[in-house]
This record gives sequence, C-alpha cells and structure tokens, in this order.
Amino acid sequence: MEIRAYRPSEDAAACRRTWTEAGWVEGAKNEEAFTDFVESGRAVVGVHDGAAECLVNVHPGSLRYLEEEIPLACVTGVATSRVARRLGLAARATAQALAEEARDGAAVATLGVFEQGFYNRLGFGNGPYETWCTFDPAQLAVDTPARPPARLTAADYEAVYESRARARRWHGAAQNRAPRLTHADMLWSDKGFGLGYYAPDGQLTHHIWCSAEKPRRGPYSVEWMSYRTRDELLELLGVLHGLADQIHTIEMHEPPGLQLQDFLVRPFKGRRMTENSPHAQRMTSSAYWQIRILDLGRALAQTHLDADNVRFQLELSDPIADHLPADAAWRGIAGEYVIDLGRECACRAGRAPRLPTLRASVGAFSRLWLGVRSATSLSWTDDLCASDDLLASLDRALRLPPPGSDWDY
Repeated sequence: MEIRAYRPSEDAAACRRTWTEAGWVEGAKNEEAFTDFVESGRAVVGVHDGAAECLVNVHPGSLRYLEEEIPLACVTGVATSRVARRLGLAARATAQALAEEARDGAAVATLGVFEQGFYNRLGFGNGPYETWCTFDPAQLAVDTPARPPARLTAADYEAVYESRARARRWHGAAQNRAPRLTHADMLWSDKGFGLGYYAPDGQLTHHIWCSAEKPRRGPYSVEWMSYRTRDELLELLGVLHGLADQIHTIEMHEPPGLQLQDFLVRPFKGRRMTENSPHAQRMTSSAYWQIRILDLGRALAQTHLDADNVRFQLELSDPIADHLPADAAWRGIAGEYVIDLGRECACRAGRAPRLPTLRASVGAFSRLWLGVRSATSLSWTDDLCASDDLLASLDRALRLPPPGSDWDY
C-alpha cells in the first residue's frame, strides 16, 4: 500500500470508480464536476494492488472565530472503494493530507462525517447540532418581493462564489476558498437552479441555490442561501414564499444565528396536519461535522475573549500520530503546554507545575475552544478532565456564541 498525491492521468478513472462504488456519483456523471472538485484542492490517494482505491480531498478555507478569520483545511471528501475497505487507507491518507495542510499553514480542520467515531481516531471532535427545517413556503410570514429575481445557472458560478464569499458570517462559519468547488456543487445539484439579485454595478449581492428532485410540487432543497443584511435575507425568504402556489415543501438548513420558526405562521399546526405525509413539516437536528486544531499556537494567537485571563497547564493527547509515517515532520499536537486564555491568548510548550492542569484529547479541546460545549459539559461526556475550580473558570472565559458552519462540504 502507498499513500501519495493524486495524479490525474493515472488516477482519475480509478477514483471516479471509487466514487461510484461509494454512491457519490452514478457512472461517469458530471466528469467536469469531478475534475473541478478534485483538481481545485489537495488530493491524496491510497494505492492498493497498483490502483488508487482511496481518495481524500482537502480544500483551502477559513473559519470565523468571533471577529477573526483562521486558516482552515476543509476535508471535502474521503472515499474508499469496495475492494480496499478496512485496510487503513482512509485513515492514513487523511492523516497525511492533514499533515501537509498543517505544514502549509492551516490552523484548524473540519469535515463532514458518515458516522460518529471514525474521525475521532484522527483527533476530531463533534461540532454543534445543526437544524434542518421542512416547511410549506406558504407559512412564511414575509412578503413576496416586488422585484422578480434573476435566474442563475452553473455558468454563473464565479458570481455565485463571490456572493457566498461576501455573505454575512457568524462565529464558527466556514468559508471555502476554491471557486471551482462551488461550480462542482452546482453541477451536481439534482435539477439545480438559482435565484438572486444583482446590484446596479453587476455584482450578485444575495441569492439562493436549490435542487428540485420533484419540480412539480417539491420538496425543493435550499442547498445554500447567501445574504449580507436583514433586508436581503427577507427578500430571499420572500422568493421562497413566492413559490407557494405550486411548491408545497421547502427543505433548508436553518441560517446560523437565527431561528427560522420566527418566520413561520402556525408551525405546530402544520406539523400535526402533515405528519406521515410526503410533505411532512418538521425540524431535525444533528451534529454532522467535526473539528480539530492542527496548530495550537496559531489558533490561540487569533483567539481574543471578552474575559479575564485564565492560565493553566494543558496535557494534550492526539491519536493522529498512529496513522502517520514514523518520519513524518508533523505528528499532531500532543504535548504539554502552558495556556493563557483571555483578551490575548497564547500557548508555550513546557510545564508549570504550580498551575492547575487540564487533561484533554485534541478533539475535546477543539470543541471547548470553538464553544461547542462548556468545559464542565465536556468533562462529563468527552475526554477532558480538570478540577472543579478550573472547569468553572473555563466556563466563564469561553462563553461564546453558538458556532454554525453555514458552508457544507
């Protein structure tokens, strides 16, 4: 077995086959989208018996942490073929890709999970619950816009990407920095279409992108929504409201920082009336993405808390080294650190025996740092341990807004 960089001329056919076997694409569907996806970021393959049987993709991005933008490695795909399962290829290839991202300056990494547990072996910990809403657009308590939206297609991907990049960002929001990845997502959307608004200077200011598996009655799935202001948000919700004459169901990710239920008329009645219907209205939540810190010093240097300083000893474990070559230059961030959390945060390697000690896995500490759960909560449910006094101090220092990704991959 070998882990190496993706080579388009040698690996493209085998990797498309792997994606087909994983159920991500059907046959040779959308080769252009596959090429955009794989070649717009870092791609690492696991080779078994002379063929690329595992493909890991990572794209550059940034993570919003309060008012800061922190360099982010977006793990956008991990797929293994049917003949190479349980050989360790996926873990090794992902670990190598992350090591290369850390070498090139990424401070944190995030990824979507197929199931909880696998990526914990690489140091990842659960992100927050995210909510999906399914509703009748007629229930939206907003006005249909006076001006009709412009139609958007995959040919407009550059304007769409720029609109997404300029959108309102909340704590925890991810942003991908590969425009071709947005193009691939648009090509892959099932009967995808976009609706949006341009400024007089030609700039796309706000828009939605949807897929329409059942175009006649819905559901329509809002793949993403991009806006900067309250008025732009209301106008986009109004666009959805304007579809209500024909479309019975809209599915969408609840926008970060907001409660979509605030915009719905009689949501509980709607849920009772449509229970067990093909157009059932509901809200569901899941923690479907995970995070880990790759560079502790850089992440903390860009962390500024509205809190008095808390200094402590951190004993950090990191399992990713088990999946890296013995001679790898980056082997994770396990070690002993003196940590300062406050208006200016920092860490230095070493020990200060008189300080209170926090023992944690990198996944648990990453969750604490992002504000997924409090220190006390994590001490009950995750690999994190400290005295009650230190836990209480950390609870006070890390009172953060609920994080929300807002850019799926």
